[in-house]
Amino acid sequence: MKKSRGIAGLIVTVLIIGLLVYTTAIGWGRSQSGAMENIKLGLDLAGGVSITYQAKEENPSPEEMRDTIYKLQKRVEAYSTEANVYQEGDNRISISIPGVSDANEILEELGQPGSLEFQTADGETVLTGSDIKTAKAMSGQNQTTGANEYTVELQLNEQGKEKFTEATEKNVGKEISIIYDGEVISSPTVNEAITVDTAYIDGMASYEEAEELASAIRIGGLSLELEELNSQVQGAQLGGEAISTSLLAGAVGLAAVILFMIAVYLLPGLAAGLALLIYTGLVLVLLNAFDITLSLPGIAGIILSIGMAVDANVIIFARVREEIASGKSVQNALKSGFHKALSAIIDGNVTTLIAAAVLWFRGSGTVKGFAQTLALGIVVSMFTALVITRMIINSFYAVGIRNEKFYAKKMKERKPVDFLGKRKICFAVSLLVILAGFAVMGYHHVKENGMLAYSLEFRGGTSTTVDFQKDYSISQIESRIVPVVEKASGDSEVQTQKVKGSTEIVIRTKALDLDQREALNQALADEFQVSDSDITYSSISSTISAEMRQDAVVAVIISTVCMLLYIWFRFKDIRFATSAVTALIHDVLVVLAFYAVSRITVGSTFIACMLTIVGYSINATIVIFDRIREELKARRKKEPLAELVNRCITMTLTRSIYTSLTTFIMVFALFVFGVTSVREFALPLMVGIVCGAYSSVCITGALWYVMKTRTGKKK
Repeated sequence: MKKSRGIAGLIVTVLIIGLLVYTTAIGWGRSQSGAMENIKLGLDLAGGVSITYQAKEENPSPEEMRDTIYKLQKRVEAYSTEANVYQEGDNRISISIPGVSDANEILEELGQPGSLEFQTADGETVLTGSDIKTAKAMSGQNQTTGANEYTVELQLNEQGKEKFTEATEKNVGKEISIIYDGEVISSPTVNEAITVDTAYIDGMASYEEAEELASAIRIGGLSLELEELNSQVQGAQLGGEAISTSLLAGAVGLAAVILFMIAVYLLPGLAAGLALLIYTGLVLVLLNAFDITLSLPGIAGIILSIGMAVDANVIIFARVREEIASGKSVQNALKSGFHKALSAIIDGNVTTLIAAAVLWFRGSGTVKGFAQTLALGIVVSMFTALVITRMIINSFYAVGIRNEKFYAKKMKERKPVDFLGKRKICFAVSLLVILAGFAVMGYHHVKENGMLAYSLEFRGGTSTTVDFQKDYSISQIESRIVPVVEKASGDSEVQTQKVKGSTEIVIRTKALDLDQREALNQALADEFQVSDSDITYSSISSTISAEMRQDAVVAVIISTVCMLLYIWFRFKDIRFATSAVTALIHDVLVVLAFYAVSRITVGSTFIACMLTIVGYSINATIVIFDRIREELKARRKKEPLAELVNRCITMTLTRSIYTSLTTFIMVFALFVFGVTSVREFALPLMVGIVCGAYSSVCITGALWYVMKTRTGKKK
C-alpha cells in the first residue's frame, strides 16, 4: 500500500468514527434518525403494559387465531407504534405495549372483544362484529359505463346471515349505519333484501376508502372469545437511572478493553480499539435501522458479540506475533496472521450464528431479542475485525510505521504445559462441582424452597401497583420500601419496578391471600401514608413462563445439535464436535450449580445468561480445535499426540486468557455500576466466562484426546 493510500485510510477511519458518534449522539434530520435515544426499548427497559389472553374455545383453528391477532394488533397500535401482539402456544395471545403507563384504561378497552354494530335508522342493532367472518376491499369496472367501482365484500356467518336477511327485508330503500366504537363510519342504503352469506357495500370513491372501511369492520369483531389470563403494568426494570448507569458501565468497560489491547498488542491494539469504536457505533445505528427492540437479553447479546469482536482481533494479533517471532517481516507477518486466523474466526462465528438463527426461529419473547442482537453483533464484529482492523493496521504500515517493535513485543517461547497430565484432576473437579449443584438443588427441593430461586415470572404470585405520590429513586426503593414489603408479606424475594413517567411502583411478591394483602396495605399506610385507593392487585400466572422456558430449552437443544453437525462437517471428525458440545453442557451445568448455591433469582435473565454462555463457550473451544487441526497436518511422525495437544493448548493459552479477560471487564463494569437486576444478570455471567475459559483450556482438548486415543482405529 502506498503512503498516500495509508493517509487516506486513516482519514477515512477518523471520519467514520466521527460520523457514527454524531449519528448515535444527535441523529439526522428532524426525526433524529439513527440517534441512540430512538432505539426501541422492550418492556423490561421502557416499562409498559403486558397482557395475556386465552381463547375460551378449546381448540381454535389457526385461521381464527391469526384473524384475532391481526385485529388486536390494529387495536393496540393506537396506543403505541411499538406495540406487539403474538401467539403463544395453540390458544394464547400475548400483547406488549412499551412506554405507556395508563394501564387500567388500556386493559379495560382491550378486554372488550369488539364494538362494531350495524344499526337501522331507528337505532336497532341488527348485526355485531361477531356476526361477520371477514371483510375485504375489491375493485372492478361497471359493465355499462366502464367506470372503476370500489366495494367492500362482507362474509357473514350462519347466524349473521339470518339476522341480515331479516333486517334487509324490512329496510329496503333505507340506510343501515355501520358504527365502530360509537362513531358512524358508513351509512349504505339497502337496495334489495340480502338472503345469502355475502353482501356488498358500494359507493366508495377510491380503493383506499374501501380498504379503510373493510379494515375497520375486520378490527371491530374478534373471531374468538377471549379470557384474561395474565395482565400487569410492567415497570422498567432498569429505568432512566439504571439505563444511564448501564451506559456508563459500557463506556468504562469499552475504554478499559481498548487500553488493555493497546498495552498488550501495541499498534495493532490501537487499530483494534478504533475498529471496536466503529463496531459499537455500527451496532447502535443498525439497531435503529432494522427497528430492533432492545431488551435486557438483547444487551446480553451485544455483550457477547463485543467479546467475540475482541476475540477475533486477539486471534489475529496472536498469529501476527508468532509470525514476527519466527523471523518474518512485519508486512508478511500481517498478511500471514490475518490469513491463518481466518478459519478460526469464521468457524467460531458461524457456530454462534447457527445458535442465534435457531433461537430466533424456535424461541419466543426475550429469547428472540437475544438472538436478534447476537446475530447482528456477530456479522458486524466479523466485518470490523476482518475489514476495518485490517485497513487501519495496513494504513499505519503504509504511512511509515514499520518497525516490528510497534507490532509485537518479544516473548520467550513458552514451554508446553502438561494439561493432559492433569486431565483426571480437572475432570474430577468439574464432576464434583456439578454434583454439588445437583445436591444443593435436591436439598432445596426437599425443603420445599424450590430447586432454584425462581422469580415470579416462573412460579406465579401477586403483583401490587402502588401510587406513592412521590418519586423514589431505585436506591431508595431498595433501602426503604422493600424491607417494609418483605416484613408485611413474609416474602424475602420481593421484586420492584418503577413505572416510567409516574410515581407508581410495581411490587411483585409470592401469592398473597386476603389477610396478607390487608397487612401490606396497613404497612404501606403506616410507613408511607398510602391509601387503599392508591393500591391495586393482580395475579401473575406462571404458565406462560413455563412455555417460554420450554421453547428456550428446545431451541438450545436444536442449536446444540446444529453446532455439533457443523463442527463435525468442518473438522471431519465427530470427536471434535462431541467434545465441544460436552464442554458446552459442562459450562451450563456449572453455572446452574452457581445459581443453586447463591440462590440468585432465576427469571427471564437466567435464560439470557445461559444462552450467552452457550455462545461464548463454543467460540472459545473452536479456537483450540482449529489449532489442533492445523498442527495435525504438519505433525512430525514421532511426536506423541499428547505432546501435540498440550502444545496447541499452550499456544492458544494467551488468546484464551486475554479474550476471557476483556469480556470479563465488560461484564464486571456492568456489575459494579448496574442496579440490582443488572447485577443479578452480570454475576453468573462472570462465573460463566471464567468457567468457559477453564473448560476450553482444561477440558475440551483433554476430552478430544481421550476420545481420539480410545475410539480411534489402530492401523
